[in-house]
Formats: sequence, C-alpha cells, structure tokens
Amino acid sequence: MGWHMASHLPKLGIEVCVWNRTESKAQAHAAQFATQAVSIEQAVQADIIISCLPTSADIEALISQHPPKSGSIWIDCTSGVPDSAKKLAQVLKSIGSVYLDAPVSGQTIGAERGTLTVMVGGEAEAFAFAQPIIQAFAGLIEYVGESGTGFAVKAINNTLMATHLWALAEGLTILKAQQVNLNSALNCINHSSGQSGISQNIMAQRVLNREFPKTFALDLLQKDIGIALDLMQQHTLDLKILQGIQQQFNRIEKHRAQQLDFSAAVRALEQETQLLLQL
Repeated sequence: MGWHMASHLPKLGIEVCVWNRTESKAQAHAAQFATQAVSIEQAVQADIIISCLPTSADIEALISQHPPKSGSIWIDCTSGVPDSAKKLAQVLKSIGSVYLDAPVSGQTIGAERGTLTVMVGGEAEAFAFAQPIIQAFAGLIEYVGESGTGFAVKAINNTLMATHLWALAEGLTILKAQQVNLNSALNCINHSSGQSGISQNIMAQRVLNREFPKTFALDLLQKDIGIALDLMQQHTLDLKILQGIQQQFNRIEKHRAQQLDFSAAVRALEQETQLLLQL
C-alpha cells in the first residue's frame, strides 16, 4: 500500500523521501517515481512523515528509536490500535510534534489509483494542514475526531467487511446445496438489496474463480477484528454477531493466515460443509 501511496506524492511538486526496512525497495521506488531513497534517520527529519506498517507495535518501536523533529506532523496510515494512537499523540506532543492516526481503505487498487478512503483522528488544526498532502492518494478524506478515532473507524469497517464476506459465503452455501447457479444468484444479489462491496468486487473475483490473490493478508484482518472486539469489551458491550465473526475468522491459525488473502477465510466454511463455492 505504502509503495503506491507514495508514488502519488511527487505530483504535488514537493520533495518526497522514501524509506523501507528493505533498502532495495526504497531504491526501486526512487528510480520509478522520482522520489529519493533515504535512511530512517533522514526520513524522520521531514516536515510531514507518512507511515504505513502492519501494526501499532511496529510504529511504536519505530518512533521510540527514531523520533521525529519538533514541528513535524506524523501521519500514520497503519490499521492500528486506538489506545496506541492516544499514547503516541502524547509522546509526539511532548517533543513539539503532532501524530495523526489516518488509516486507509480501498485495497491495493485504490492505492494505485489514488482513490483511498482516509479516516483521520487527531488535532483538527494539524489535519487541516496535512489534508492537501493526504489528498494526493485519497478519494475521500474524513476527519472523524480526536486521537484514536481514525483507528476505531477502520477496525469497525474491516470487521464489517469480514461480516459481509462470511454472511454472503453462508448464503451462497445454501444456494449451492439447492443446486442454484452461483454466478446467476450473485448477479441477482448485486442488483438487489443484498448487495455489498464484497458481493460486487470480491466474491466473484476471488472466491468463485478460486484465485484468492493475496492483496490483504488474512492475519491482518484477524488483527483488525481483534481491535474492534477489544473496543467492544472496553465499553462493556456484548455484541453477539461481531463475537461470532471473530470466532469464524480465527479458525485459521495465524501462521497460515499470514500466507493467505482474507477472502480465503471462506475455505474453513467449505471444509465444514463440504460444499465448494465455485462457478
């Protein structure tokens, strides 16, 4: 995601430096998009820093080892933990910098096209300053509140995505047992009230054709569902559907989930029912 997001920034006419934990990737990005590959020490001296890493733990470790300069804005596009965002906002504030949690949605194709949805939490004044930079890779930017709220919205969004996928898979499983043509059934659903982004863009392209291209790893979705359930527990809520979704998606062990696209979670349902969701 970060590779594609950063590719749009030079179009703003500003100097763009890139860093990656694998130096060769940064060098390749620089060669392709006229950015400048730099060390992490150089990267955190930028006026605006945009990070995109797998977890909040990764970001916390990075900022602990390489804090930004005073006066900078750190825009974190990780799908992270709200409490971590609140903590990092305080840490950066103590050194005269600002942290915005700004997770993105839209998958790889959205990053390539620069049409991602960005949900931003943190200081409103810093958001207003950073918005023109974020706009380079965004189709929609929404300020959702104080620190941590961006991460909260992203966690719920991804949990709803998982819910839509599982519910649709169960529905198609019933239709498969009824010997209904799944392609025809899906076409009906996509022109009716049961449609969703999953039914329109994921089920046919990844599940029914049995390709399961890895664009968003299943273990990262498991993490996001876990964040949503942690928020539920923090507010002493007892929400059965979301708890059930977590149970279903955690049926695949993390070491296997790391290698799979999130859409491959339906394989657990197929194994249980002995009904294969394919055309």
